[in-house]
Amino acid sequence: MTTTTSELLVSQHVAYIQNLGKNKDDLTYHLTAHLRMNAIYWGITALCIMGHQDALSRDEMIEYVMSCWDADAGGFGAHPGHDAHLLSTLSAIQILITQDALDRADIPTVVKFILSLQQPSGVFAGDQWGEIDTRFLYCAVNALSLLGHLSDIDIDLTAGYLAKCKNFDGGFGMVAGAESHAAQVFVCVAALAIMDRLDIVDHETLAWWLAERQVTTGETRGGLNGRPEKDPDVCYSFWVLSSLSILKKVSWIDADMLTQFILSTQDPDNGGIADRPGNMVDVFHTHFGVAGLSILGYPGLVDLDPVYCMPAKIIAARGLTKDWESLPRREAL
Repeated sequence: MTTTTSELLVSQHVAYIQNLGKNKDDLTYHLTAHLRMNAIYWGITALCIMGHQDALSRDEMIEYVMSCWDADAGGFGAHPGHDAHLLSTLSAIQILITQDALDRADIPTVVKFILSLQQPSGVFAGDQWGEIDTRFLYCAVNALSLLGHLSDIDIDLTAGYLAKCKNFDGGFGMVAGAESHAAQVFVCVAALAIMDRLDIVDHETLAWWLAERQVTTGETRGGLNGRPEKDPDVCYSFWVLSSLSILKKVSWIDADMLTQFILSTQDPDNGGIADRPGNMVDVFHTHFGVAGLSILGYPGLVDLDPVYCMPAKIIAARGLTKDWESLPRREAL
């Protein structure tokens, strides 16, 4: 049960993440197998941002990631025995880099797998079955950049597809012709940032559209939604803020109201962050809530790179930092 609190409950959230997956007899554990690799990435990144990277076993994490290797496809699945997919492959790469274990991966084979999924239009399919989405394009661009192989793709072709996904309101959709959505805005803007093609973005128009995602009335005031007339959700604290950070316009939203909205979704007893106050917590919203607070300059948190959604110092060490701007880190409350 969530309740309003005025501070980030770091110790509770660390304990919550540590306890995830311990009860393998729980039906929920098996029903979420298709998200396991992503969940590990969400968990370790949230821990890093809270300054507790060592709260989980590094060796166990690396071994699990490698157990998800799909040798036939050349990528990583979400769980041992699952088919390789771009979503889990990016998470695997991010985890290995965070744990300084990228040498465990067969990089040339992973790169070949990623490149095999690009379509003639420039978009990427998620796996061999052919579903396309700008999310998968972002996963490919992010992963190739982290692996030092971004130049292996045709930048103009890839960025050109994203240009086709841009709408009159400045936003982007999941495919060409789809409505604007804050999560898709992030993947498109971040991919363009990685490829140094932000010239495609209508900066002012998009920033206004993103700023208008903040709900200013009602019980969930301060939260951000993904589309007009929708309820706010903690995960958009990252999707919207990351894009505004890349556009250097985080100040266009009310940071204090958003901070209070995120803090109001915490479970003070068992830890974790929910999508909105009173709902069940999960690691997805815990990660993106903490990520949003980092961009807002919340005291005591580690800087997050909004383009790669990884600790900023890790991206800086790889020489990949782009020109983004979050709010200044505030002093302790």
